[in-house]
Amino acid sequence: MNSLRITSSRLFSSTTTTKLFRNSSSLRVTLRSSRFDSRSNFHSLSKSNLLRSLSYEKPHLTRVIARGYSAETETDEDFDCRFEAYFSKPDIDGWEVRQGINNLIGYDCVPEPRIICAVLKACRRVSDYSLAVRFLEAVKFKCGGRVNAIYPYILQEIRPTLNELGVDTPEELGYDKPELWLKSIDEIH
Repeated sequence: MNSLRITSSRLFSSTTTTKLFRNSSSLRVTLRSSRFDSRSNFHSLSKSNLLRSLSYEKPHLTRVIARGYSAETETDEDFDCRFEAYFSKPDIDGWEVRQGINNLIGYDCVPEPRIICAVLKACRRVSDYSLAVRFLEAVKFKCGGRVNAIYPYILQEIRPTLNELGVDTPEELGYDKPELWLKSIDEIH
């Protein structure tokens, strides 16, 4: 421990709290001893008695769980059921669909195909075709570095729903290429 310096000319009572600065972080040091009453002299104590009377209270660390904000753990099946039930509500409106999509995309996972189908059906119920296509773009982005393995599987699983609802994928609409993308003049002829 670095040297302890208490700047007080008064004598201490039985429990006095002061700050100790060590390595640019402050720790609460509580002096708990009946030796520090108004009749005793603080400077007459030996260093070992002083160190024995100090008890350090460690700072409380809080753990923040992203998007969960609770200590409960949720299984993958519960997660899927929760979002599937949310998007399957018959009276869902456009704002709730966008809010649910925002929450879903905020998690560090690629949604299961059954959740994606529920989102697409919710977009159909609120008549928002563009939101359905943008959601498929977000799902492709969530696949990350394994997009060539995960995204074709997802498209294969949700293809019946896409055909039923008449929703095109971003690739079918040409959104995977730049807007003014043209063939090279070498490839035209």
